[in-house]
Amino acid sequence: QVHLVESGGGLVQAGGSLRLSCAASGRTFSSYAMGWFRQAPGKEREFVAAISRSGLTTYDADSVKGRFTISRDNAKNTVYLRMNSLKPEDTAVYYCAASLREFGVTTQGREYNYWGQGTQVTVSS
Repeated sequence: QVHLVESGGGLVQAGGSLRLSCAASGRTFSSYAMGWFRQAPGKEREFVAAISRSGLTTYDADSVKGRFTISRDNAKNTVYLRMNSLKPEDTAVYYCAASLREFGVTTQGREYNYWGQGTQVTVSS
Protein backbone atom coordinates (compact mmCIF):
# COMPACT_ATOMS: atom_id res chain seq x y z
CA GLN A 1 0.00 0.00 0.00
CA VAL A 2 1.20 3.47 -0.87
CA HIS A 3 -0.48 6.86 -0.52
CA LEU A 4 0.18 9.44 -3.24
CA VAL A 5 -0.42 13.20 -3.05
CA GLU A 6 0.09 15.46 -6.06
CA SER A 7 0.89 19.16 -5.86
CA GLY A 8 2.16 21.99 -8.05
CA GLY A 9 -0.78 22.45 -10.38
CA GLY A 10 -2.20 25.84 -11.20
CA LEU A 11 -3.00 28.37 -13.88
CA VAL A 12 -0.33 29.27 -16.40
CA GLN A 13 -0.23 31.03 -19.76
CA ALA A 14 0.60 29.17 -22.94
CA GLY A 15 4.35 28.78 -23.28
CA GLY A 16 4.88 28.77 -19.54
CA SER A 17 6.16 26.06 -17.22
CA LEU A 18 5.08 24.15 -14.14
CA ARG A 19 6.61 21.41 -12.03
CA LEU A 20 4.29 18.86 -10.52
CA SER A 21 5.31 16.83 -7.49
CA CYS A 22 3.96 13.56 -6.16
CA ALA A 23 4.84 12.66 -2.59
CA ALA A 24 4.56 9.01 -1.60
CA SER A 25 4.14 7.41 1.79
CA GLY A 26 3.69 3.83 2.93
CA ARG A 27 5.80 1.08 1.40
CA THR A 28 9.29 1.71 0.13
CA PHE A 29 9.03 4.23 -2.70
CA SER A 30 11.77 2.57 -4.72
CA SER A 31 9.64 -0.59 -4.96
CA TYR A 32 7.33 1.14 -7.45
CA ALA A 33 7.59 2.21 -11.02
CA MET A 34 5.82 5.57 -11.29
CA GLY A 35 3.72 7.27 -13.90
CA TRP A 36 1.82 10.43 -14.68
CA PHE A 37 -1.58 10.42 -16.38
CA ARG A 38 -3.98 13.21 -17.22
CA GLN A 39 -7.68 13.59 -17.90
CA ALA A 40 -9.36 16.55 -19.54
CA PRO A 41 -13.11 17.20 -19.31
CA GLY A 42 -15.00 14.91 -21.65
CA LYS A 43 -11.92 12.85 -22.50
CA GLU A 44 -10.50 9.52 -21.40
CA ARG A 45 -7.59 9.38 -19.03
CA GLU A 46 -4.36 9.28 -21.01
CA PHE A 47 -0.78 8.33 -20.31
CA VAL A 48 1.76 11.14 -20.00
CA ALA A 49 5.08 9.78 -18.74
CA ALA A 50 6.57 6.94 -16.70
CA ILE A 51 9.78 6.14 -14.87
CA SER A 52 11.22 2.84 -13.66
CA ARG A 53 12.01 1.91 -10.07
CA SER A 54 15.63 2.90 -10.47
CA GLY A 55 14.93 6.03 -12.48
CA LEU A 56 17.15 4.76 -15.28
CA THR A 57 14.30 4.21 -17.74
CA THR A 58 11.71 6.78 -18.78
CA TYR A 59 9.04 6.90 -21.44
CA ASP A 60 7.01 9.88 -22.63
CA ALA A 61 3.81 10.11 -24.61
CA ASP A 62 4.26 11.49 -28.13
CA SER A 63 2.13 14.50 -27.24
CA VAL A 64 4.59 15.68 -24.59
CA LYS A 65 7.98 14.50 -25.88
CA GLY A 66 10.52 17.29 -25.83
CA ARG A 67 8.39 19.35 -23.46
CA PHE A 68 7.81 17.26 -20.33
CA THR A 69 10.40 15.51 -18.18
CA ILE A 70 9.67 12.90 -15.51
CA SER A 71 12.15 12.31 -12.71
CA ARG A 72 12.27 10.83 -9.24
CA ASP A 73 14.14 11.31 -6.01
CA ASN A 74 13.90 8.11 -4.00
CA ALA A 75 15.54 9.73 -0.99
CA LYS A 76 12.62 12.18 -0.86
CA ASN A 77 9.96 9.62 -1.86
CA THR A 78 8.90 11.98 -4.62
CA VAL A 79 8.33 11.84 -8.36
CA TYR A 80 8.25 14.99 -10.49
CA LEU A 81 6.86 16.12 -13.81
CA ARG A 82 8.54 19.19 -15.25
CA MET A 83 6.30 20.72 -17.91
CA ASN A 84 7.69 23.29 -20.32
CA SER A 85 6.18 25.03 -23.34
CA LEU A 86 2.70 24.37 -22.06
CA LYS A 87 -0.20 24.43 -24.50
CA PRO A 88 -3.93 24.91 -23.89
CA GLU A 89 -4.46 21.26 -24.83
CA ASP A 90 -2.34 20.29 -21.81
CA THR A 91 -5.18 21.49 -19.58
CA ALA A 92 -6.30 18.54 -17.46
CA VAL A 93 -6.25 16.98 -14.04
CA TYR A 94 -2.88 15.29 -13.66
CA TYR A 95 -2.64 12.07 -11.68
CA CYS A 96 0.35 10.34 -10.17
CA ALA A 97 0.29 6.54 -10.07
CA ALA A 98 2.43 3.71 -8.69
CA SER A 99 2.97 0.30 -10.28
CA LEU A 100 4.29 -2.95 -8.82
CA ARG A 101 5.91 -3.72 -12.18
CA GLU A 102 9.37 -5.00 -11.34
CA PHE A 103 11.27 -3.90 -14.44
CA GLY A 104 10.97 -1.08 -16.91
CA VAL A 105 7.85 1.02 -17.34
CA THR A 106 4.27 0.65 -18.49
CA THR A 107 1.90 3.03 -20.27
CA GLN A 108 -1.23 1.11 -19.32
CA GLY A 109 -3.38 2.52 -16.55
CA ARG A 110 -4.58 -0.95 -15.57
CA GLU A 111 -1.02 -1.86 -14.62
CA TYR A 112 -0.86 0.85 -11.98
CA ASN A 113 -1.98 -0.24 -8.54
CA TYR A 114 -2.26 3.05 -6.65
CA TRP A 115 -3.40 6.52 -7.68
CA GLY A 116 -3.32 10.01 -6.25
CA GLN A 117 -6.31 12.35 -6.21
CA GLY A 118 -4.94 14.60 -8.93
CA THR A 119 -3.90 18.21 -9.35
CA GLN A 120 -5.45 20.66 -11.81
CA VAL A 121 -3.34 22.22 -14.55
CA THR A 122 -4.96 24.97 -16.59
CA VAL A 123 -3.16 26.57 -19.54
CA SER A 124 -4.66 29.75 -20.94
CA SER A 125 -4.21 31.07 -24.48
